[in-house]
Amino acid sequence: MPESLFLNDRKNDMLGGGQKSGNLLGKGTVMRKILITNDDGIGSDGIRRLAETALAFGEVWVVAPDSQRSAASHSITLRHPVEVHPHDFPVDGVHAFSCSGTPGDCVRVGSLSIMDGKPDVLLSGINFGYNVASDIQYSATTGAAFEGEFQSFLSIAFSEAANGCHETTDRYLEEILAELIDRPYVPGQILNVNFPGCPLSECRGVLRDRAVSRRAFYNDQYDTVERFADGGVSLMVNGIFTTVPEEGTDYGAILDNYVSIGAVRNIS
Repeated sequence: MPESLFLNDRKNDMLGGGQKSGNLLGKGTVMRKILITNDDGIGSDGIRRLAETALAFGEVWVVAPDSQRSAASHSITLRHPVEVHPHDFPVDGVHAFSCSGTPGDCVRVGSLSIMDGKPDVLLSGINFGYNVASDIQYSATTGAAFEGEFQSFLSIAFSEAANGCHETTDRYLEEILAELIDRPYVPGQILNVNFPGCPLSECRGVLRDRAVSRRAFYNDQYDTVERFADGGVSLMVNGIFTTVPEEGTDYGAILDNYVSIGAVRNIS
């Protein structure tokens, strides 16, 4: 059976046993189609928590990488096929598929081939590690969101500290999703949300309309791992953590223990 037919049959089976398009949510809101991806892989804790929260807002489809894809930016696969397989996701009611490609591929195949209609919104994350300041250009979490923007639907990236403390994320995630999910699509723009890695008791609230800083959390250098007989060398990146307070920006908000919400512009 051709793969496309297999996926269509699988979608029909999943929709037949779960939520159906056009249903109403308990809040009386028309069911949204929500596509979720990430760059940490479909088995990550962040995407599970995001999908679980998103179920309150619509029909949730997860198409995410089969393994870690951090720093893949907005890259896509052109030279070989991309494989997509049904995935046993740990949240009931979610239509889930793993993908061999990049997060950008996941958005493309999810919206163009896997879902039974164009998504109303793309959610990318929750990333393990901040995506603020200059790190945004490397991030495949924001890269996937920019692919959603390129496909002409509202796209929101979510990230948190890479320290395992997500009290603040869990407190604010649903509230912020409710605030942003029906924002109008703006060509060339995504929304970017970052949660500080502090205990909830130390979070100072939410700052909106944060500008993108040009700073970086890490000043990078490359350490020599091995030298080869032919004169070659093996190098490993080594980032030196550096912080400089900066008011009005995403970077500054996180350093001051605020949730940061801001728009990020792409080519326009």
